[in-house]
Amino acid sequence: MLPTRRSLLTAFLAIPALPIASIQEAAAQRPRVPLTPACGNDRELTLARTAGPFYKPDAPMRHELFADSPGGERITLAGYVLDRNCRPLGNSLVEIWHADETGAYDTSGFRLRAHQFTDANGRWWFATVVPARYSGRTRHYHLRVQRRGGRLLTTQLFFPNEPGNARDRLYSDALLLEISNTADGKLGRFDFVV
Repeated sequence: MLPTRRSLLTAFLAIPALPIASIQEAAAQRPRVPLTPACGNDRELTLARTAGPFYKPDAPMRHELFADSPGGERITLAGYVLDRNCRPLGNSLVEIWHADETGAYDTSGFRLRAHQFTDANGRWWFATVVPARYSGRTRHYHLRVQRRGGRLLTTQLFFPNEPGNARDRLYSDALLLEISNTADGKLGRFDFVV
C-alpha cells in the first residue's frame, strides 16, 4: 500500500534542521523525497525563469490551495530553501501561482496563488492541484523565492516525462520536480538553492 501525501509531508516536517554533512544522509532515510540534484552535487543556484504574464502581487499567506480548484488532481509540493553550502534558510519567502486543471489562470482574484515563509529549518510546502497543459506551454508552476536580505529568484518548476517539455522554450531538466505517487495524490519535491 502506498503512503499518503499527508504521511510523507508529516515525515518531511518532522525532520529537524541538520548539519551540512548530514543533509544527504537524512535524504536517504526519507521515504521517496530525495534532495534535488542542484544541492547535492554541483551546488549551482536554482535557474531563473520568467514570471510570465499572469503574476499578481499580494497573494495571501497560506499552505492550502486545493479548495480553490476541488476538481483538480491533488498534489503536495514541498522542499527546502538552501544556500550554496546546503544550509537551510529559515524565514525565506516562497510564492506560488499556476493554472488550474483546465489551464486557466485567475487574473481577477487569488485562486491558486499563495505565499509563505520557510520554517526555521528552511522547509516550505503547498497543497494544491496539478495544473493543466495549455497552448504553447508544458505543465508547470511559477514560483518566487527570496532568502532574507537576498536577491529575488523567479523561476518555474516542471513535471518529468511530459510530452511538451522538449518543445517548451523555458523548460530545463534542472527545474524538474521529483514526483512520488501516494495513496491520495502526488507529492512533488524541489529544493531551491539561492
